[in-house]
Amino acid sequence: MAVKNEGKLTSKLQDKARGAEVAPPTPAQTIGAYLQKMAPEIEKALPKHMDIDRLTRISLTTIRTNPALLNCTMPSLLGAVMQAAQLGLEPGLLGHCYIIPYGKEATFVIGYKGMIDLARRSGNIKSIYAHSVFENDEFEYEYGLHPSLIHRPAMKERGEFIGAYAVAHFNDGGYQFEFMPKEEIEKRKLRSKAYKSGPWVTDYEEMAKKTVVRHMFKFLPISIEIMKQAAQDETVRKDITSEPKSVYGDAIEAEEVFAEDIPMDKPTQTEKQPEGKDDELDKVAKEFDEGLI
Repeated sequence: MAVKNEGKLTSKLQDKARGAEVAPPTPAQTIGAYLQKMAPEIEKALPKHMDIDRLTRISLTTIRTNPALLNCTMPSLLGAVMQAAQLGLEPGLLGHCYIIPYGKEATFVIGYKGMIDLARRSGNIKSIYAHSVFENDEFEYEYGLHPSLIHRPAMKERGEFIGAYAVAHFNDGGYQFEFMPKEEIEKRKLRSKAYKSGPWVTDYEEMAKKTVVRHMFKFLPISIEIMKQAAQDETVRKDITSEPKSVYGDAIEAEEVFAEDIPMDKPTQTEKQPEGKDDELDKVAKEFDEGLI
């Protein structure tokens, strides 16, 4: 009897195994398999502080937790992960960068913390930060020959969000600040194809602060390479090259760039920018503002 039962059990296990072999993989399994396949190429682009296993694990978790991403094209998903690798930013809830679905394409979006991290890489910035401003806060700012900014947050009910500002202190003692009212932030938000989903819905204040930091980039003592890195914000990439370019290399090719159109007004910093802002950097800054890179 025992032999007979064992035979039935073996038969059932074999049937189950055959069924598993013919069962189609889930979208998440397919994406995971492609990530593992491309891991060696993605690893070539990683900075030293990042681990390929951690990046692929976090990326797959990000994709699994957003069902709409499972319907995006494989090239755009892998392209977004490659962009995160090349910029040395982790996608997900920490706010360094996001992978956002737009139709069938996965869009790479830099978060507030990611934009701050890119600025700090220049080595010329002592500190950089941004804050939200609410209607009941004590807030004053002034441009001109003697720019100044005062912000004392309300201790109790702060009221409605009215804007955000960013401040950067340079190693040479100079500083730069920019304020952007909510109306201007909303205009820039609407330029994003992913404004109806993702961090603009779940982390509005963080995206508002990121927007004003990004606006301030052209006034900061940063390199052309970092300017080009920031220009990858809200892009769709559909290619995974065999020799991925380093985060410190040339601009990464992208099929479509949704960069903000920033007016070229004058900076309000207290000290002159460090030397080295030559014509090439000015040209890149202008292209960055116009969404050409």
